[in-house]
Amino acid sequence: MANSAQQTLLDHIEVVEGVQSRARNYYTPTDFFTHNSSKGTVTNRYGQRTLRVPEEFVIGMSTGLEKEVGEQSANEIMYKCGQTWGEKDIKTFKPRLSEEFNCEFSKFGMGMMLESWWWPLQIQGWGSWRYDFSQGKQGLLFVDLYESAVAKSLGNVGGVVCHFYAGLFATVFGHLAKRDLSCIEIQCYAMGEDFCKFLIASDERVNAASFWRNEGASSKEIVKKIKEA
Repeated sequence: MANSAQQTLLDHIEVVEGVQSRARNYYTPTDFFTHNSSKGTVTNRYGQRTLRVPEEFVIGMSTGLEKEVGEQSANEIMYKCGQTWGEKDIKTFKPRLSEEFNCEFSKFGMGMMLESWWWPLQIQGWGSWRYDFSQGKQGLLFVDLYESAVAKSLGNVGGVVCHFYAGLFATVFGHLAKRDLSCIEIQCYAMGEDFCKFLIASDERVNAASFWRNEGASSKEIVKKIKEA
């Protein structure tokens, strides 16, 4: 009994010390980024190479792609880029979260997963967010995005521009929900709105939302029509 109790105590200490040794107070740029002046590189806390670019880079990439392949194809390409990034990011995120908190990934709550996944993106300049699961039973998920890197760079162009984010959200939310999901931006800062709004749902509903958006419906009207359909 004594040996068993002692081993249990040692196991507990090992787990506790393991968790405490992982510093999580890296919520500022100086703690999150590492600059190597001799190599001219910037890496984040996870050892990933990071590039810091001005707004002109985003503008040039967006306008250049559109001139090369046309607006619709450019939007589709950016959406697929977001999906690809989401697929790669979620693969590294799952083991990172488990290691950082010494807990199986499946035991985390959805809120913990999402906030832990997003905050590194926020500190890297992709904006802050608020997700809404209140209509989840109806198959509708929403994300409000503030200070979109794309929309802020392009300015008020009179239409939605955050197709990259839409692809990213579709992949990550779909992966966590363990089912195929699509995403569409139904309100954008680049339209003169205060923030961007995304709808995450089935392909059928997203296609319907796309039709109504192209017809000039507001985000509130789109949500109402989808609920009534």
